[in-house]
Amino acid sequence: MTFRAISEDQPGPKWAGLFHDYWPAYSAWWARDGLAGRATYMEGHAALQKHMPEIVPLYETLCKLVGGGDMQSRFLSFYCPPAYLTACSQAVWPGDTPLLVRNYDYSSYAFDAIVLKTNWQGRGVIGTSDGLFGLVDGINDAGLAVSLTFGGRRQVGVGFGVPLILRYILQTCTTAKEAGAVLQRVPSHMSYNVTVLDAARNFLTAYLAPDRETLVTHTPVATNHQERVEWSSHARFTATVERERFLLQRLTLHPETQEKFIRAFLRPPLYSTAFGSGFGTLFTAAYRPADREVELFWPGFKWRKTFEDFPEDTIHVALPT
Repeated sequence: MTFRAISEDQPGPKWAGLFHDYWPAYSAWWARDGLAGRATYMEGHAALQKHMPEIVPLYETLCKLVGGGDMQSRFLSFYCPPAYLTACSQAVWPGDTPLLVRNYDYSSYAFDAIVLKTNWQGRGVIGTSDGLFGLVDGINDAGLAVSLTFGGRRQVGVGFGVPLILRYILQTCTTAKEAGAVLQRVPSHMSYNVTVLDAARNFLTAYLAPDRETLVTHTPVATNHQERVEWSSHARFTATVERERFLLQRLTLHPETQEKFIRAFLRPPLYSTAFGSGFGTLFTAAYRPADREVELFWPGFKWRKTFEDFPEDTIHVALPT
């Protein structure tokens, strides 16, 4: 895989060019169940107005950049998208310095592979792109970091794709408390676990679901179930319970340095080699809110990005087959 770092303060030709390149694949995915199964433009726009009004002007700008077409605009609302599953592990380091580490386990064929730095609406954000508007993890210039894992439930409902909820949090929030309030009121179309960490080392993990109220917890660990396993075959395949137990043991029984904690994510049971099944670890990210930086890791090398030091470079990663 080739990972790219892209920086563009305001929506412009770089972002529009990326969207043009990715649109054939995304449009096929978005319409795979037929257009009748997707929300209309008016439904998506109304849902954004109701739940995320602060970013509606940004959404409208992005729609115009890509030509204002109906399908593109419906896709960019992230409202009631097709179902999609990830695996992933994430945890907050127990030391005094705020540090959020995560593995992103997903198909390399359905991944943007872009670290995007923006200053949309005056808020600096660095994050791993999904759908070019959403994010699977990221940090903003206030030192708020956020990351997601799949929640291990099959239910699909009316709500937003969680990557846009993460984008919204980073665009509008500065603390974990503010992010928690967003997670409790914005509907998600599937079950996800979202961990938030701010520069003062306040953290939370929210269990989102389409068919029940969001539960906000103080747990520092999230894998691929919520309070209990509800999809047993998926849990066995992804070893969600084993990964959670491993992380909790590291947090409670083995005090260790940041470096050693991060290295644990680059080895089994956290590091997944199930690339052929679409759940291999595509990257490990370490977010440091106090320093406003992120480091992406792969076995043998790393890639550091900050708001002050963000070269638009590329990195080539050989994934096991």
